[in-house]
Amino acid sequence: MLSDKKIVVIGGGTGLSTILKGLKLHTHNITAVVTVADDGGSSGALRGELGMLPPGDVRNCISALAEIDGETAEILNFRFKEGSLKGHTLGNIILAAFNEMSASFDEAVRRFSAVAGVIGAVYPVTNESVQLAARLKNGDIIEGESHIGFHRSGPGSGIEHVFLKPEKPKAVKGVINAIKEADAVVLGPGSLYTSIIPNLLVDGVAEAVKESNAIKIYVCNIMSQAGETEGYTVSDHLEAIEKHSYRGIADAIIINDAPIPEGIRERYAAENACEVKADIAAIEDRCAVVKGNLLLVQNEKIRHNFSRLARTVMKLTER
Repeated sequence: MLSDKKIVVIGGGTGLSTILKGLKLHTHNITAVVTVADDGGSSGALRGELGMLPPGDVRNCISALAEIDGETAEILNFRFKEGSLKGHTLGNIILAAFNEMSASFDEAVRRFSAVAGVIGAVYPVTNESVQLAARLKNGDIIEGESHIGFHRSGPGSGIEHVFLKPEKPKAVKGVINAIKEADAVVLGPGSLYTSIIPNLLVDGVAEAVKESNAIKIYVCNIMSQAGETEGYTVSDHLEAIEKHSYRGIADAIIINDAPIPEGIRERYAAENACEVKADIAAIEDRCAVVKGNLLLVQNEKIRHNFSRLARTVMKLTER
């Protein structure tokens, strides 16, 4: 039996679409709030050529929540390999077409969602064109979401904070309303500085989360990310989010406690990534800590097990 709880998930990238796949098995009252700061790959190309907001993360969420057969889902995510469309997915092209037919990007997303039979709702966090930038601890500025994870400026080059240009873009109205009415607001999983935090920098989003009566849940990444969170612990992730929003934003943090296979651990280490240390003592007096076997190894990459993660989120929400 499906729950009537209203769940809002805030993020972007693979992590957001992963958790949506699991949640739709438990409730149809799902709202995905998606960052629009991406400027790389197909999304970046369409953004530059057509002046639209990046479609990739939104398309992934639509695909995850769509009530369509496997073949149709596969074709939406099909990526052209040759010709002028090389690198673009069909779903991105369709969303680009809806964008040209619509008055705003969120209207285009609504129309695409209706065609795909989406369960719940998918919203871009803002209709404004924004660029993500990062200030490093050594004072350097990195501009562009796609460049932030690839900087190597030597000692002291960790991220101090990220910001949007222009600052405080206006949030899509449906985003604020969904957060205010939610039973649970979930942050993540996903890239800390380039998928989760950019949403909280949009005008009114962090304030709406704070004012909402929902339980606020942060799903911490299993592995650190080179150029973003090298050496970060769970508390480091939480502190970064609070620094860009407000103290006490998480009522509960979900972390994986399943061991990482040694071969996979070594492969990640070669890319300057490691398992996020669960320094529970540093956060247990601030929020509930929920541990579980959430590990999924897929094509030699660490992912969250979407089924187990969704069940964990629903148990917290039902409480």
